Amino acid sequence: MKTTRLDADFTAAAQIAPDDVATIAALGFRSIMCNRPDAEDPGQPHFAEIAKAAGASGLVTAHVPVVSGAMVPEDIIAFKAAIADLPAPVFAYCRSGTRCHNLWTLAREA
Repeated sequence: MKTTRLDADFTAAAQIAPDDVATIAALGFRSIMCNRPDAEDPGQPHFAEIAKAAGASGLVTAHVPVVSGAMVPEDIIAFKAAIADLPAPVFAYCRSGTRCHNLWTLAREA
């Protein structure tokens, strides 16, 4: 898993698989956020698969899908709301981790 810890409560990562969720929980994360729309790429696990694995591992989830290269102010508002509701630390993922990083940065500036 390629990850970038942005602060004590938020880590951005590239796409994960359901099999990665137990490791994420073991690392001490309490929540998983997906910032990808389902079916963005062929073969990408749907959020429901990740959410099912997360539930089995005791993690809370949120799906805040943002279209790559087409972020709008409403996306940042939804991201901020999700972060406020999720128990920290949060493990967020998208295709490469960049979208999560950008959302986190913009949410802090807003």
